[in-house]
Amino acid sequence: MKPREASATRERSTTDVATTHKTVSRPDHAALRKRLNRIEGQVRGVAKMVEEQRYCVDVLHQIAAIRSALDATALQLLRGHTLGCVRKAMQSGDGTEAVSELMEAIGRFAR
Repeated sequence: MKPREASATRERSTTDVATTHKTVSRPDHAALRKRLNRIEGQVRGVAKMVEEQRYCVDVLHQIAAIRSALDATALQLLRGHTLGCVRKAMQSGDGTEAVSELMEAIGRFAR
């Protein structure tokens, strides 16, 4: 496959995943929202630091903290997806597709 074709394939698959509109009920919904709101506040804080022309290393430390918080949130979502959605799909006989979808999600997260 040529690099241009690989790129087009990657873009299509990303778009396909992004337009999937499945909904689920999460028992940890409130905790996820709280985490995301905290991360949003951190991002706004970094934007303010840049606007104020704060020291580069200080800004980088804050960016590292944001990345860590996002990683923890993603792990929480992966855990919930595996124990909820994937387990349910396997019990109902739709495990193959669910496991494939999970592996794709883990692959994107691990990059």
